[in-house]
Amino acid sequence: MPEDGFETREDKDIYRHSTSHVMAQAVLELFPGTKLGIGPSIEDGFYYDFDLPVPISEDDLPRIEEKMAEIIGQDSLFEKYSITKDEANSLFKDAPYKLELLKEIEDDKVTIYRQGSFVDLCRGPHLPSTGHIKAFKLISIAGAYWRGDEKRPMLTRIYGTSFPTREPLEEYLHRLEEARRRDHRRLGRELGFFNIYEEAGPGLIYYHPYGTILREEISKLLKREHQKRGYLEVVTPHIAKMDLWKTSGHCEFYRENMFFMEVEGSGYVLKPMNCLGHILIYQSRTRSYREMPLRLFELGTVYRYERSGVLHGLLRVRGFTQDDAHIFCQREKLQEEITKVIDFALDMLSLFGFKEYEVYLSTRPEKFVGTPQKWDEAISSLKGALEEHDLLYAIDEGEGVFYGPKIDIKLKDTLGRAWQGPTIQVDFNLPDQFDISYIGPDGARHQPVMIHRVVLGSLERFIGALIEHFSGAFPTWLAPVQILIVPIADRHLPYAKRVEGDLLGREIRVEIDSRNEKIGLKIREGELRKIPYLLIIGDKEAQNQTIALRKRGKGDLGEVKLADFIEKLTREITKRD
Repeated sequence: MPEDGFETREDKDIYRHSTSHVMAQAVLELFPGTKLGIGPSIEDGFYYDFDLPVPISEDDLPRIEEKMAEIIGQDSLFEKYSITKDEANSLFKDAPYKLELLKEIEDDKVTIYRQGSFVDLCRGPHLPSTGHIKAFKLISIAGAYWRGDEKRPMLTRIYGTSFPTREPLEEYLHRLEEARRRDHRRLGRELGFFNIYEEAGPGLIYYHPYGTILREEISKLLKREHQKRGYLEVVTPHIAKMDLWKTSGHCEFYRENMFFMEVEGSGYVLKPMNCLGHILIYQSRTRSYREMPLRLFELGTVYRYERSGVLHGLLRVRGFTQDDAHIFCQREKLQEEITKVIDFALDMLSLFGFKEYEVYLSTRPEKFVGTPQKWDEAISSLKGALEEHDLLYAIDEGEGVFYGPKIDIKLKDTLGRAWQGPTIQVDFNLPDQFDISYIGPDGARHQPVMIHRVVLGSLERFIGALIEHFSGAFPTWLAPVQILIVPIADRHLPYAKRVEGDLLGREIRVEIDSRNEKIGLKIREGELRKIPYLLIIGDKEAQNQTIALRKRGKGDLGEVKLADFIEKLTREITKRD
């Protein structure tokens, strides 16, 4: 039996969808006049959307849970009925959201489910009865626009979860509490990493000094690692004429995610991707097969329209920077290049402490450009590279982008949660659309294949994942402040300044807490800031040219010679331990 108590995914969905119906019945009984939206199962539980006659808060959740327990105790059957659409329209005449859903159903008959006095429009299936629900918990309340449309009414969404026994529920709630403790939005504010200012616009990240240091350390590492692997760094503008995006197909297939503007009578686009700039650079002169593969890399900032309701800290934003590269290569070299990208991506994830992944291969979507034959060739190359690495992967049917199939590698953090990371896409379309070519050994023009890839992905999303993975307590090499010097009294400041100078000379990030506060308070605040090392300096340390060392997570390590500590620290940073 799996840890969560469910044999299959279908069992889990049935159980949780049934629990959502129980919650809906409880809300209707407690708040007469409520209009029902929808109530599906989701990855970790379920939700239901309500148009309530009165506002509610999380303080009301225990009351709803009590009513749910009462309904479960009644052990009412989940009964399925097939009725005509006319009968359904009459049954739900006072339920506008259900009537809207009924209009979209083409069949003459629909199914409803009844438990006790509660009736809902639903395909099912459900549990035999409410009494089969053994362990549940309501988690939170949020606002949600009806059908995800900002122009539609804002409904109240109640989230919950349920399990066949109490034990996996308790384990889940513990993980949830740990996830809340690690929430990058809270830690980002508390540790001075970033903020989002609504007056400037949602989904736009402002990095504060410590967050900028973290971002720059990651950026410097990315630049060095790309250079070592034969990538050439480029920089492209943030906007480009709309005609470019028409040629590429983005205006047709990606329009709803793009920002448009007009300048001097011409249409422009805030770039949603970096690929077209790299194509222009490729086209700037005639290319030879001797230059291939040509790997162009950019830490490029892009802008994509996301509905405000789905924005989430650093994880879902409107402006973000990608470690983006485009590889132009011969068709016969395609799988070899994909293999190298997978090596690169796994090496980078390992550097940051991510050792477990979920891997997906996304195939041709319903709307696509190019020929099925080229798609098959691209998918075959991606599969071959994955199998060469002995990577287990799942097929994500129909989830490729419009111009080609892709590999997605989702990194797993310390809580076992999956985060979107490296992506590798094969594209025969853009080389066609822009008629790019190279001169082969035969002196003739040939068309290259284009690989779109990121090895960490969006820096914003990756930093959000890092904050939660490490709970803000970064390894020393990555920590924005690596050392905090804490002098006990003002007379110890001259020696503290000398220690600071020695550390800065070795390019170690250091601060001095020179406030006129008690030493205990300064140490406690330094530890709350999750700084790897605190150096305490008093009379003895100043006289002996030493430091009293405190290490995060280990406490007081005693008196240490400054020179010895600096050498050890330098090795730790260099090795990225």
